[in-house]
Amino acid sequence: MDTLENRTFDEISPGDSATLSRTLTTRDIDLFAVMSGDVNPSHMDAEFAAEDSFHRIVGHGMWGGALFSTLLGTELPGAGTIYLGQSLRFHGPMGLGDTVTVRVTVREKHADGHRVIFDCLCAGADGTPLITGEAEVTAPTEKIRRAKVDLPEVHLRRRGGAYEALIRATDDLEPIRTAVVHPCDAVSLAGALQAAEMGLITPVLVGPETRIRAVAEAEGLSLAGVDLVDSAHSHASAEEAVALVRAGKAEALMKGALHTDEVMSAVVDRAKGLRTERRMSHVFAMDVPSYPKPLFITDAAINIFPDLAVKADIVQNAIELVRCMGVEVPKVAILSAVETIMPNIPSTVEASALCKMADRGQITGGVLDGPLAFDNAISLAAAQTKGIVSPVAGQADILVAPDLEAGNMIAKQLMYLAGAASAGLVLGARVPIMLTSRADGEISRVASAAMAQLFVRRRAAGGVA
Repeated sequence: MDTLENRTFDEISPGDSATLSRTLTTRDIDLFAVMSGDVNPSHMDAEFAAEDSFHRIVGHGMWGGALFSTLLGTELPGAGTIYLGQSLRFHGPMGLGDTVTVRVTVREKHADGHRVIFDCLCAGADGTPLITGEAEVTAPTEKIRRAKVDLPEVHLRRRGGAYEALIRATDDLEPIRTAVVHPCDAVSLAGALQAAEMGLITPVLVGPETRIRAVAEAEGLSLAGVDLVDSAHSHASAEEAVALVRAGKAEALMKGALHTDEVMSAVVDRAKGLRTERRMSHVFAMDVPSYPKPLFITDAAINIFPDLAVKADIVQNAIELVRCMGVEVPKVAILSAVETIMPNIPSTVEASALCKMADRGQITGGVLDGPLAFDNAISLAAAQTKGIVSPVAGQADILVAPDLEAGNMIAKQLMYLAGAASAGLVLGARVPIMLTSRADGEISRVASAAMAQLFVRRRAAGGVA
């Protein structure tokens, strides 16, 4: 119904009742936990719940109790009702997926204060009482008929939730020996040590040893068993870390508390760096609350105005990474401002050329489409509205930006306006480089480490073309 209509005190008689049925979902449990702060593991932790009294996830008892309030406040008596008291007794659990029926029945009316006392029952699908009790309210004396208020949309997410599958996929892999460049602040050091504790990396801390140990002591972090390579300053840290890779003593790099330019200057050095025949590029892995899977964005950090040849390498780097993340054939959207080829917008022409390069085997491992505007790339509804028939539109795994400015803006807007979490790697060098921002937290560093581990180990095992 689109309207709420109450029943006044004079319209109510003993025996009158109202009912509703609900099926308990994970969303109900999460919403109630967020609202109440009750994160009892019996409700939230499947592993704990399996060993607990009921051997399964159960709902909060007061979730059922709240349904009595729903009936009293919206149906009987409805709008204008004032709660005076409630007593409940809990007889059995409401399990995840269980359907319950809630009933309130008028037991007594009292003219003084227009009080009404209700019997309350919440029963399982088989009629077994789960909650019983009574409620006392002041019933309204004036008729009220109002349009229902639209409820706000609520988007639930666990920060970094899209990374959980990536991290689980590393369970059977050996950690990768990683040179951590200048981890001289709490976030970068803690992130590296957490990644090590999770079995993602074996860290080699490269930086001023006295500073690293001081940070560890101040933060209560243990460096027991961790290799340290002393260096004088951040530039030297980057050079030492790159030298470890060249010597075969590290399989990846992780950026710490220094500027990206300092790391990349050592990496791209023609004589002592880590160049390959492939152009280096950066790939963001975004955990976007409103998108059903990880969203990879490239290139938002390395190549400012890439030409067609560079874009081909950018696309190939991203495809190989995403395949190592477990996506057999990544869907690649080549972005522009429009979805049609327009000679006066060069990115549309380059997008079409990249797609033809894929058709001719010059780019392999993924399915490409472009040009696509951002909305068409990530929204099936938007693509269908414009009549776009495509295996990529509305379901892209990878977004290829026309240039660094556009890619960086897309990624940052998702982070700061859509609440996205980010991780990222630089690819195309001899080893993957975890190029997290100094503002990124531990989850970004851990997720980046998991990506690097998957990339190194699966590529070595022939997991990518």
